[in-house]
Amino acid sequence: MDWELMPLEGVGPLCFGMPIEEVAAVLPGMTELRRFQADPSFRETLGVEFGTGRTEPAVYTYFIDGRLFCVAVDAVHGPQVTLWGRELTACVPADLERFLLHAYRCEVLDVSYGPRGNPGVNGLGLVVRLQAVASGLVTRPVMVGRTWADRCTDDWEGAIPECEWVGRLCPIEV
Repeated sequence: MDWELMPLEGVGPLCFGMPIEEVAAVLPGMTELRRFQADPSFRETLGVEFGTGRTEPAVYTYFIDGRLFCVAVDAVHGPQVTLWGRELTACVPADLERFLLHAYRCEVLDVSYGPRGNPGVNGLGLVVRLQAVASGLVTRPVMVGRTWADRCTDDWEGAIPECEWVGRLCPIEV
């Protein structure tokens, strides 16, 4: 499954601002695995995990007031997300960082790093996280819509839920 990132608008079949029911409807072959509180500081942030199997999460979606604002893709079971033809999912971190830094040097992108060292581009609503897999570490894109892109690389002031920065440490089921 391949998805294109449409910066600040959506990714694949998902558009930022969609209600939960529409998100579920446009994810063919995926089922809702669980709902959880995504950020202990912001109780109104709901996480919904979708997967292709009962224990294989593929896409993590986050909602405020029932509207999609953030999407993260699992590096193993999730779709391959691309930007301008460049793969973002399950890449060697240094290779993807070189791509971002090249675009920065060419003045195409304004790359920044958050306090935990994650590269991203606020102007695209994109943060590159790492995910451990059997062969080592690979990239895992986290994307937000236009309204939430300001300082999205900043894990203190940005809108990305806390569980995306530290893993799934917010296991409170809703």
